[in-house]
Amino acid sequence: MIIDPSRITVLTGPTAGGKSALAMAIAARVGGVIINADASQLYDCLRVVTARPTAADQAAVPHRLYGVLAGDDACSAARWAEMAKAQIAAARAAGQQPIIVGGTGLYLAALVHGLAPVPAIDPDVRAAVRAMVTPDARTVLEHEDPASAARLMPADRQRILRALEVVRSSGKPLGHWQQQREGGLGQAAVQGIVVDRPRAALHARAQARLQAMMAGGALAEVAALLALGLPGDAPVMKALAVPQLAAHLAGTLSLHGAVAQALIATRQYQKRQSTWARGQLLGWERI
Repeated sequence: MIIDPSRITVLTGPTAGGKSALAMAIAARVGGVIINADASQLYDCLRVVTARPTAADQAAVPHRLYGVLAGDDACSAARWAEMAKAQIAAARAAGQQPIIVGGTGLYLAALVHGLAPVPAIDPDVRAAVRAMVTPDARTVLEHEDPASAARLMPADRQRILRALEVVRSSGKPLGHWQQQREGGLGQAAVQGIVVDRPRAALHARAQARLQAMMAGGALAEVAALLALGLPGDAPVMKALAVPQLAAHLAGTLSLHGAVAQALIATRQYQKRQSTWARGQLLGWERI
């Protein structure tokens, strides 16, 4: 693989696909700095569960934006994009190659393409929309914003509710605002690479990672997280495997059941990431 030093390297793809190992190899070869684009790996309280780079990894190659936020510190795509831009500038100033690595699609879209200038959502509208059940919300969205409804999967509750609250609060569909994105680096500024594998291989790697996490102290890490008393809607509480292991610690799931459900959730997330990459990252190199 030839890395273009004039562009920012961006590696993305499904979780457990091997992005981090590839980034390490590239960084060692070209003198790079790895900049995190995984929402869960931003948090300092989930080293094992999020498969954050080890101390040895970070000693071997410079890593940035890993474990930099407390568990109750919510991070938006806009905030992350500004942090990433600052790290990119610092790497360039030091004569190093910036290598963005992670699978949080919203973060990458914000960095590369910019953010849609959606007006603030009316709190009353948000409360009413968030109280709706998913099937009802989708039916309403089909009438009020058919373009968004056609684009979204029926089970994608979060995005369905987001599209509905935008059109109800602003009077314009989400697509209207997305066409006015601003503040992105631009596609020409990045060398985009999607690290993907056949589904069976991804599933096997997800299972191996989960087994390694459990052996590495994931359960104790989640217990320590719960002891912090964070609100249930804190982003860190939604990281892969956290809800399932928390249910086990609460006595509502066996350990075997928690691990099995965590694996299912991980594989579902892999599928969503692969679908997003196919639909949104047209023209990116695939390996």
